[in-house]
Amino acid sequence: MVIAKLRTGVRDLGWWVRDYVYAVRGQVRALTGRDAPDALAEGSGTPIVLLPGIYETWRFMEPLAKALHDRGHPVHVVTELGGNLRPVAEAADRVAALLVARGLDDVVLVAHSKGGLIGKHVMAFHPEGERVRAMVAVATPFGGSRYSRLMPTPSLRAFASGDATMRALAAAAEANVRIVSVYGPFDPHIPEGSELAGARNVRLAGGGHFRVLADPRVIAEVIRVAE
Repeated sequence: MVIAKLRTGVRDLGWWVRDYVYAVRGQVRALTGRDAPDALAEGSGTPIVLLPGIYETWRFMEPLAKALHDRGHPVHVVTELGGNLRPVAEAADRVAALLVARGLDDVVLVAHSKGGLIGKHVMAFHPEGERVRAMVAVATPFGGSRYSRLMPTPSLRAFASGDATMRALAAAAEANVRIVSVYGPFDPHIPEGSELAGARNVRLAGGGHFRVLADPRVIAEVIRVAE
């Protein structure tokens, strides 16, 4: 028993270290990237809309965006989200506005972490949610995170399961059938995990909160719903 727990702890620590190496690289890419996202919006396939996590710009998901664009999918970036610090409902308004402004229909949302909450808010509470075919959400705290109450900023404390928006999202179960929730066996930010009742739940072999974005299964799931 003790040996098994020790092995699990060592495994999780290794995932955690690799996770933050990936996160640092993503933030460096956000600081150094210069090309505009407009070129990604070209393509004849099913339109994709990126929804990054908190403190992330679209560039954090750039490798995934380029891989999907290379398959012919127009990838749309909601630049109005900035670093994604706004409340979920306000951010959802901006996503809905982009769907209307660009005339997007039959869209697949590809989201990371908080982005999945924003996407579900659009799908559940906005008329524009009818424009969304499905959402692939990676490492999203659908059930909240117990760590949020320890966080120093309101934007992070908003992920508590008792938050009004989190409760409303949890109650909006009808949207779950259009969601694919992808997550690893260990997430240092979401100890509760990302399993979502009624959704298609995909448990990866590797753990983490950020590095799971690079798992080939994520692209495979997007392709499955988009193609």
